[in-house]
Amino acid sequence: MSEPIEVPRRESSVLRISVRTAAIMLAFTLVFTSLMAGTYSATAPLVAASALAEKLRLIGEVLPPSLYDNDLMTDAITLPPQKSLGLDEETRLWRARKDGKPVALVLEAAALDGYSGRISLILSIDADGRLMAQRVTAHKETPGLGDYIDPKKDKNKKRPWITQFSDLGFDTVPREKWRVKKDGGRFDQMSGATISARAVTNASGRALAWTVERRDTLFSLPANSRYEQQGSKQ
Repeated sequence: MSEPIEVPRRESSVLRISVRTAAIMLAFTLVFTSLMAGTYSATAPLVAASALAEKLRLIGEVLPPSLYDNDLMTDAITLPPQKSLGLDEETRLWRARKDGKPVALVLEAAALDGYSGRISLILSIDADGRLMAQRVTAHKETPGLGDYIDPKKDKNKKRPWITQFSDLGFDTVPREKWRVKKDGGRFDQMSGATISARAVTNASGRALAWTVERRDTLFSLPANSRYEQQGSKQ
């Protein structure tokens, strides 16, 4: 009959310490995970509310709330990626109505050829096909030079550069003239910073043309539906 194998005290002590450490780490992980889950559940509504408020703030810069009486957040549709809008991911398009009648479409677009890369835009286009207003929502243009495309950075506070597009459509500015003056178009640009202005001007012209061509469909789609490409149009 074999004799019992004795585990050296040192090895036994190390084993107990390892087991205790593993147990403590497991307990810590469980507690931490529970706390994180609880924190997420508690803050998720606040984060969602903050994101909604920011979205409404941006929309409010191009479309005064007094012009519509419907809930923009529910009267919206999903746009798949649109090359004509400079968008490579899904976005939302909001429909504004007054007494049930179409007032305006609010959508996002982007100029990919800014001096320092992508320039993001939000635009409102009324039911008659006019660009009501547009704003730059993100850019990396040179401070003090090309960043005048953002009215918060524009030194001309009385009439910021971006406002020259307001209330214009292809009935007043032909499509071929929807360019900066340096390129033979209608719109001003700042000397020494033409690239930024050109990018925004061209992007807004493309966005206006894309929307005008599809406005009836965009207004008529059911809320929270998805706009589908027609043939090869983008």
